[in-house]
Amino acid sequence: MFRSPYPDVVIPDISVVDYVLQRAPEFGEKAALIDGVTGTTLSYDELASGIRRAAGGLAQRGLAKGDVLAIYSPNTLYYPVAFHGAAYAGGVVTTVNPLYTSGELAKQLRDARARFLITAGPFVDKAREAAAEAGGIEKIFTFDGAPGTTPFSALLDSEELENPPQIDPATDLVALPYSSGTTGLSKGVMLTHRNLVANMAQLLGTRSLVRELKKDDTLIAVLPFFHIYGLLVIMTNALSRGAAIVVLPHFDLEQFLKAVQDYGVTFAHLVPPIVIALAKHPMVSEYDLSSIEGINSGAAPLGGELARQLEERLGCVVSQGYGLTETSPVTHAAPNKKRGDSSHSTIGPCLPNTEVRIVDTATGEDLGPGDRGEVWIRGPQVMAGYLNNPEATAETIDDEGWLHTGDIGYVDENTYCYIVDRVKELIKFKGFQVAPAELEALLLTHPQIRDVAVVRSPDEDAGEVPKAFVVGDESLSADEVMSFVAERVSPHKKVRRVEFVDQIPKAASGKILRRVLIDQETARVSAEAGAASAKSKVVS
Repeated sequence: MFRSPYPDVVIPDISVVDYVLQRAPEFGEKAALIDGVTGTTLSYDELASGIRRAAGGLAQRGLAKGDVLAIYSPNTLYYPVAFHGAAYAGGVVTTVNPLYTSGELAKQLRDARARFLITAGPFVDKAREAAAEAGGIEKIFTFDGAPGTTPFSALLDSEELENPPQIDPATDLVALPYSSGTTGLSKGVMLTHRNLVANMAQLLGTRSLVRELKKDDTLIAVLPFFHIYGLLVIMTNALSRGAAIVVLPHFDLEQFLKAVQDYGVTFAHLVPPIVIALAKHPMVSEYDLSSIEGINSGAAPLGGELARQLEERLGCVVSQGYGLTETSPVTHAAPNKKRGDSSHSTIGPCLPNTEVRIVDTATGEDLGPGDRGEVWIRGPQVMAGYLNNPEATAETIDDEGWLHTGDIGYVDENTYCYIVDRVKELIKFKGFQVAPAELEALLLTHPQIRDVAVVRSPDEDAGEVPKAFVVGDESLSADEVMSFVAERVSPHKKVRRVEFVDQIPKAASGKILRRVLIDQETARVSAEAGAASAKSKVVS
């Protein structure tokens, strides 16, 4: 077993909102949130008042302790106000990918038993369809006050909630993001107030090696708030430190670069596809990004060479972290105080109050430094479990509280961890999880498809893309297969490569032998890359 090199930290026994706002009076008129497109700003005073007013408005409209409110929207200036307002009123917030279809949204609303829904104008029609299909939604609000809806601003016109419900941080839920976990379809991840407060306290406890966020920092929020990475690491943790957050609705390279330049962004939490763009796109040279002191990449593995390229181009520190939705999310953070002082491929040591085991997947025995096995994690940031799914919870967290990540890694002599492969079958497209089982079930509804397997296929830009191996009629084309899926799922779940085969390799039990297909696909992509490189050398 490996323990954190950092001393344990005291975890405050308070709610998430109390933790975030405890220093708000100190920060006062300082900017908390800045709309990166319009320049509209909310100060810490306005943030605190807005949260309490939103809580009051929701309580007046019937939101009670334990009720679920869904947010189905891109990043907006008032997303943090909505989240923390619902939390202050005792509610539980389930965050939803705004690219979800109405059917996907309805499924999450139904499973979470949501009573309230907040969205934005462009998504109102899908939100209404989903609400009607799911049932149980009593009120729909829109951030931008779309015609025919109740504007979110109506909540802000309410009186501040003076007597919020009593919260038990250890047991009361506050966030319900959805994750596919290590296997299977999307499940609600039950995160308590203590889970989120613990993770923020743990991050603060790494400041001897990891650059501490300060009130003079300006972060950029281009990663979605519906994802736990954006929700906790950017939106919630940064506000607890007094930093300013420049909010963007989505990633557009030119818009991102302009915002960094115009607002003097000092720190950026990113994902590998954005790192690739910053390291390679010629447009980057047209902007002054000298204000950036540090970049942290997460949500998917980042190649060490790419991290080094970006450091050289921008002259800032580039490091990696690791976590899961099920761990609130951070479990590891690489040192980033001094440029070039550690391997770029490490995710660093585990956070304070966190234990790690590397376990042989065949024998279940613990492994020592340098040996590769499945990463198991135990700590106060580990979720309470999966909503309405005790079986999946028991498969993921054992009786001793160890969360089995499904990732293969090793720990070196300095307690630094490295993720080298994945046991789990999930595909990570630009940091978003895609469950093969969901796509297979959908494809098998096509009348011309007899059998199918979906696996990850390496991709330079996205990291991984879904590829379908299809046993189908001779008249069926790859374009038809991809279109069939694209019409029925959100964009990140699209099948982007198709190969027709005579049969799908399976074990005697009938289980798909995905490793056979993954190895085959990895070899094919590697061979094509090698051939392209050889051709380039000949030409040059």
